[in-house]
Amino acid sequence: MLYASDFRKGMTFQLNGEPHVILDFQHVKPGKGAAFVRTKYKNILTGATREEAFNPNDKFPKAHIETKQMQYLYNDGELYYFMDQENYEQVPLMAEQVEEAMKYLRENDEATIKFYNNAAFLVEAPNFVNLKVIETEPGVKGDTATNVTKAAIVETGATIQVPIFIEEGEVIQIDTRSGEYLGRAK
Repeated sequence: MLYASDFRKGMTFQLNGEPHVILDFQHVKPGKGAAFVRTKYKNILTGATREEAFNPNDKFPKAHIETKQMQYLYNDGELYYFMDQENYEQVPLMAEQVEEAMKYLRENDEATIKFYNNAAFLVEAPNFVNLKVIETEPGVKGDTATNVTKAAIVETGATIQVPIFIEEGEVIQIDTRSGEYLGRAK
């Protein structure tokens, strides 16, 4: 069990049978009245964010989140298949569960998958990926103003803003958390 007075950023707890993660908290001790813990938390399954004040003595069960590194295998048209590299077990996931990560994942790439009660709820691509540019407009010679960007489509189908000197066929590094171009791959 977890007391509200023990809350810290990133902790997970169960509320009404659903897992939540603490985004922010503040212990408040007013001059008059009882102390309380002002908490901002997010429902892990639905993504809904909420702010609430709890009594420091309120008890909550801990939510156990399991994290696994898995390999993306293929898409059969409606399901995306990932393989646990320890026991070779395959996990099929719906498009809604993987849509953000799939912008940056190719077949055989590794992804981080988070599970709650043995059900996958979040798929994360690695923080940095190297992807090949398959389509972009050619840069105009002499158009070298600072920070001029153009759209480029990479091999996974994602559209990334890149500097005008990037050409088709080049491999670029991308930060998957923000979708930003970082530079040419080394």
